Amino acid sequence: MNHRDFAVLVAAQLVAGLGALAALLFVSAPYGKHSRPGWGPKMDSKAAWIVMESPAVVTIAAMFIASGDRSTGAFFALGLWELHYLYRSFVYGSLQRGAKPTFPLVLAAGAIVFNVNNGLINGYDLFSRGKADLIRLADPATALGLAVFLGGFALHLASDATIRALRKDGETGYKIPYGGLFRLVSNPNYLGEILQWSGFALMTRSAAAWAFAFFTFCNIFPRALANHRWYREHFPDYPAERKAILPFLL
Repeated sequence: MNHRDFAVLVAAQLVAGLGALAALLFVSAPYGKHSRPGWGPKMDSKAAWIVMESPAVVTIAAMFIASGDRSTGAFFALGLWELHYLYRSFVYGSLQRGAKPTFPLVLAAGAIVFNVNNGLINGYDLFSRGKADLIRLADPATALGLAVFLGGFALHLASDATIRALRKDGETGYKIPYGGLFRLVSNPNYLGEILQWSGFALMTRSAAAWAFAFFTFCNIFPRALANHRWYREHFPDYPAERKAILPFLL
């Protein structure tokens, strides 16, 4: 990859983010509680998470190896990235409970394309353009970004665990989650993910990382609004004080 290719791929990700935001504000992605027919063939959801997310694990690792960068910052950035994606690829889906869910192949294919592109541009920016060299724990921006990333990841994990505990093995249907930040918002797991990648971008000061954080927001924010509406429509006793994703605001 050269700088021109990098710039084109980053721009494509920004445009894709805007497109996703515009589309998903009107049409909810058809999986989970928004699952519905008419979106073509489907695959097992647990397998889908591995197929979709593992390209992010492999692509950035390949970029790291090819770059020859073995600085402390490079190992640190790679470790944080893999911490998230190993969880999403191999742990999150395997822990799902309830009836055997399915996932549309068309969405899985789109996720693969995104994750390959995202791994390429972030790997190139971090390891070949030297942005990982800016990661120094004594630096305030690095320290703040790391704190935001780890706080978001912890929120993400805790919220996933709360949702997972609502069902016993083999049980179907949805329930209202309580506890933790669910007291204030319907989707603290999504808030956690937005915080993660915003923190990563702040820590690395990387154009690719900021493009990733932007796309994450564009993809997740409409989903949070749709989930919030769904809960209010299906549960008359849903807590009125909860917001969709931002405590006290939205």
